[in-house]
Amino acid sequence: MISVTIRLFASYREIIGKSSILMNVSKGALVSDLLTDLLEQYPQLAGSPSKIVVAVNHEYQTHSYTLHMNDEVALIPPVSGGG
Repeated sequence: MISVTIRLFASYREIIGKSSILMNVSKGALVSDLLTDLLEQYPQLAGSPSKIVVAVNHEYQTHSYTLHMNDEVALIPPVSGGG
């Protein structure tokens, strides 16, 4: 297992009630695995994990990115805009 810090922004922070949480995932886990685990633990986040924008260690990453010990994962909710 490895530990990663998840930074929560905007509506994610409001829903969970924290600005960050520490999660353990299997060694070799992908961002997509982390998101699946997170949605199981916090079903109130709802929605599709594929729409969550992710940055790992301050760089945007795809959901196929492999996580490493002590990574900082920022979850940025989808933004809807009007025209």
